[in-house]
Amino acid sequence: MERGDKKPNAGFPPHAANPLFKRSERELVRSGRYVCHGHKAGFKELPCQRQSREVKKRPIMRDKTRSSSGSAPMTGASSARAGGRRHSPARGWLKEQGGLARRNARHVILLGLTGTTLAVGQAWCLAAVFGGTLGQAMVGGLPYAMAFLGIAAIRAFLGAMTERYAAAAGAAARRRLRDQVMARLLAIGPSLLRGYHSAELAAIAVDRIEALDGFFSRWVPAASLAILSPALILLAILPLDWRAALALLAAGLLVPFGMALSGIGAAVASRRQFVAMSRLQARFLDRVRGIATIVLSGRTEDEAIALGRAADELRRRTMRVLRVAFLSSAVLDLAMAAALVGLALHYGQAILSGQAGHPARALFVLLLVPEFFAPLRVFSLAYQDKMHATGAAEAIAALPEPPEKPVLQVRTIEARGVTVTFDHVSLVWDETRGPALHDVSFRIPAGETVVLAGPSGSGKSSIMEVLLGFTRPTSGRVALNGMDITDIVPAALSRLTAWVGQKPMLFAGTIRDNILFARPEASEQDLLDAIRHAHVDDFARALPDGLETMIGEGGYGLSGGQAQRVAIARAYLRNAPLLLLDEPTSHLDPVTEADILDSLKRLAVGRTVLLASHSAAAHAFPGHRIDLRDGSVVSAPFPTMYGKVMA
Repeated sequence: MERGDKKPNAGFPPHAANPLFKRSERELVRSGRYVCHGHKAGFKELPCQRQSREVKKRPIMRDKTRSSSGSAPMTGASSARAGGRRHSPARGWLKEQGGLARRNARHVILLGLTGTTLAVGQAWCLAAVFGGTLGQAMVGGLPYAMAFLGIAAIRAFLGAMTERYAAAAGAAARRRLRDQVMARLLAIGPSLLRGYHSAELAAIAVDRIEALDGFFSRWVPAASLAILSPALILLAILPLDWRAALALLAAGLLVPFGMALSGIGAAVASRRQFVAMSRLQARFLDRVRGIATIVLSGRTEDEAIALGRAADELRRRTMRVLRVAFLSSAVLDLAMAAALVGLALHYGQAILSGQAGHPARALFVLLLVPEFFAPLRVFSLAYQDKMHATGAAEAIAALPEPPEKPVLQVRTIEARGVTVTFDHVSLVWDETRGPALHDVSFRIPAGETVVLAGPSGSGKSSIMEVLLGFTRPTSGRVALNGMDITDIVPAALSRLTAWVGQKPMLFAGTIRDNILFARPEASEQDLLDAIRHAHVDDFARALPDGLETMIGEGGYGLSGGQAQRVAIARAYLRNAPLLLLDEPTSHLDPVTEADILDSLKRLAVGRTVLLASHSAAAHAFPGHRIDLRDGSVVSAPFPTMYGKVMA
């Protein structure tokens, strides 16, 4: 895309693009709304900046609604004010996701309750056996011992099944969330995502969702079992000794209170950890991309030291999270030890005074104390997963909202010819910088070729982005064959359009795979025709493996002209009626440019073509011309929808 268009940070307020805009890290962490932007040319690090509330954000949607992409549904809790207190969108989103995941965790909860019931029976059998050896006549101790061993085997089997179901629930939740996040990113489009660093987007789709595994596999079932399992044990103890049941209840209530106190620090520590992780990821990716500049500038040692400091900062913040986790575990251990010691002293004195009754009863209660605290211990460990998930969810919840899905959707459109109409279209990327497009009106009849001419910043690339469906106009109407472009579903719009930009995106793989990316189901003959028309075979024959030659990410191993020919072959294979060419020869030498333009002329036959370029050679492309200046049309060759010809 053309760098001159007025959209330096599409969809974001001016301070998000201003490297001088800084906020304290404490404020960023408290707000929970941070976006770590990349480090741009010259390797000047931009601060992790809080996104403005002017940009509407919401977390992943409930299953009741669907996103504009027609993919997995996404919604979430808005950051509303209730009782004067602003609630975190991430917490609301996690609450919704917990409700969805609880249905998948029903097997884990049921197995946990079954295990608790068996633990009560196992404790009774053990108390019966040892109660008999203590001098109280217990008839048939061997059956109790056999029952104890049998229950132990069953509990071990249930424990393995619980782990299996929990892992499956976590994997299913992560798979569902990844699908939804990718659908959200695709629905948002590259325009609104331009303010995000690519390392951050990769972290959201991979690391952040991976960090939610403990929330779904451990926290969701543990939150239910922490209430149900202790209650079941208290019901077993209550008929035997209500005082012991009351003491355990009091000790159990202290555990969530202590966890709540430590949880405040855990949430803040987790957020700071993810801030440091985002910073390190963005810095590392930028340094890898700019390694040649670093070496030529003699900054290798300085950058290595800076990376080491960023890594050390992440290490220190990770250790702070672990310290908070150890504190929470210590509170639980203290409560369990106090309850166990207190009950042991109570029953010891009662036995010595002859008031304890049957020793098996006292032993039964004491054996159930660890079982009472076992689900609380799991809950305490899972609570750290929840705090970790809260920090991870902040970035997911802060993703901008995709365009609203139209009420009327056009799923099919005549593909034999496309007439493009712009009717008083205006587009504003940034309120402080003026419109990128202002009252633009023109019409391109089906099968015609039009060259967009104008200086940098005149709006050429903005027109391209509107036609590609990457953004919607602020006002006015864009129509294809009379149908509003905002009413056409993305899949139908994609089938209509082929695009060749100034720097084609080639993926790591073979040349064949990169061409077939445009239409994977294409026949071998269609592929060969596209290769021949784009003259890819001219250089592919000289490569060791021909079309099966592996190329690196970004087209590594191919020259600029060769990469552009692969992009043209994609467009041929796409065989779409609307061809958009955005500076396709901007970085090529004159000889290569002439060859590329010759291939594009053949590709343009029978198609509606819009070519944006500064090149004088491209301006000589057969067709008509629309001149732009400051986002407005200066002259256009065809009558608009009102029958007027632009002067």
